[in-house]
Amino acid sequence: MKEPIKIAALIGDKLIRDTPFTYRLEVAKNNGVFDRMQFVDFGRTFGLGCPAVAYAWTQLIAPKAMMLTIQIEHNDGCKIWLNGAEVYAQRGDRKLNLRLDERSLEMSHQFEIQLQQGANTLLIKSETRGKEWRVLLQPPSEKGAVVNGAVHPEIGLRRVQNVDAKIAELTNWLVVGPFANARHDLDEVHAPEYEFRFGKMYPGLDAPVTWMIPKIEIHGAMIDPLPWGTNYDWNYHNGGVAWAMQHLAAATGDPKYAQWAQRFCDFHLEGIPFVEHQVKTLNATESANHFIIETPLLDFTLAPSLPFIHRLRTEKDFAGRAAYEKWISRMLEYARREQIRLPGHGIFTRTTPVQFTTWVDDVFMGIPFLVQAALLVTNPETRKQIFDDAAHQVLEFKTQVWDEEDELYVHARKFGDHTKLPHWSRCNGWAIWAMSEVLLHLPPDHPQRAAILEQFRLHAASLARLQDASGFWFNVLERPDSRPEVSGTAIFVLAMARGVATGWLDAAIFLPVVTRAWTAITSAIEPDGTVHGICMGTMCTEDEEYYVNRPFYDNDTHGLFAVLFAAIEVQKLQQTAQPARNIIRAADTLPVQPI
Repeated sequence: MKEPIKIAALIGDKLIRDTPFTYRLEVAKNNGVFDRMQFVDFGRTFGLGCPAVAYAWTQLIAPKAMMLTIQIEHNDGCKIWLNGAEVYAQRGDRKLNLRLDERSLEMSHQFEIQLQQGANTLLIKSETRGKEWRVLLQPPSEKGAVVNGAVHPEIGLRRVQNVDAKIAELTNWLVVGPFANARHDLDEVHAPEYEFRFGKMYPGLDAPVTWMIPKIEIHGAMIDPLPWGTNYDWNYHNGGVAWAMQHLAAATGDPKYAQWAQRFCDFHLEGIPFVEHQVKTLNATESANHFIIETPLLDFTLAPSLPFIHRLRTEKDFAGRAAYEKWISRMLEYARREQIRLPGHGIFTRTTPVQFTTWVDDVFMGIPFLVQAALLVTNPETRKQIFDDAAHQVLEFKTQVWDEEDELYVHARKFGDHTKLPHWSRCNGWAIWAMSEVLLHLPPDHPQRAAILEQFRLHAASLARLQDASGFWFNVLERPDSRPEVSGTAIFVLAMARGVATGWLDAAIFLPVVTRAWTAITSAIEPDGTVHGICMGTMCTEDEEYYVNRPFYDNDTHGLFAVLFAAIEVQKLQQTAQPARNIIRAADTLPVQPI
């Protein structure tokens, strides 16, 4: 069997081969189902600078008669008609008031419409006083909830007679305008309110106008995304891969892995103005890497920033250091003063799927960043405050998402709701990984260190009891009918290997667990660095079958960075003591079934 570090190098080399760190230009995708935001940007199409009105037209195709709630945001005045009947009107001089939440876009107003089965016409009249000129519509935000069986109408021009299919592929809307509106009178009637005819010219603001399509935008997209994403999206697991590649460079002495991490960091920092342009100017709120723009969620703030702070700590002088420092300063401010916390407990929490839902994921999404920040800052009092926060949160998370009966972490808990969510493998991994980070760096005399170590040992012992004979852990820990899963197994390996190497865990008990698990993991890795058997990311739900049936993918970075860290920790363990080396070598003979 190859040394663990050589197996990690296979994965690192594949990442280097397969990651382009660039955008691909493509025509903006047009979604034909009204299950997410739709917009008409009249300003991009007709221009700005003087008062005017314009119209947009589309069809909603309902599979059955149904009520539909629509959230709406617009500047100035707006009227909407459904099948010729007015269903919405707001007048006045107003600005757009969009708010980015964790996984949703929040709008100021909403209204209800009754759709008939089949085709329904929707006509929008939008006013501008000469500045902004947009209308945005969406169904109510599901805020990241797991939704099964939701019915959404079609939207667009695909079933409109005499509209070419190529037009319908580009846009869901026809527009006409601009018309004069110097009096700021939303009730002044123009021809589109009483007739809809192709091939006819109407008297416009400066010249005759007719029905046309809005300006079609070009977006920068990720290259060859899979259902789980790519190697270089802005998210915690790709930031985690960059962090792991930095450690792999240190472990191998090969700088090419650190250079990959540098490319990841620089690509995202340098790309912020471009992403912001797509989100805020082109209305592409779900475009590539949009989560880097003002998203109040640890998955897209602190966790993917770990390779930035690691480079600041380990490399004292490099080009662009000031930009890294500015970013990390912003993230630390977010962590300490802006990230939502659970009242009365002070721990990181979420608004997804409801206000004050505590996810065990956030033990990892936020606390390792705090640990690294404490190591980075130079002010002793600030360092103490950050370490105290990290230690407090590790223990306080236990009050919310630790299952005392089964001695495992549940995936999440809604505030005031004691419904037990499943013991998902990877979420238990996030908890024990974060505890190991705290224990590695917390001052030895910290008053909460002993309690954290006790929790780490308790959790490790409970996990060890659930390891399958194959060496793997199942995706839902107590469900042998769920699949053996690589990412959770790898995280348990790295945490337990650290525990044995540091003396937190009894080597006689945990070395066999670690070595059997590492041998199992290697059975899922191909010679070209492909890693099989990784569960796709999840939302949280009480439905255990959701986790059991979650798709698995090759090379999903949720698993890659865990495997890289596991390999590094097992390599260190091999080098610490002769008994460890003997047991790990003996594991070569253990029977393991590939997953």
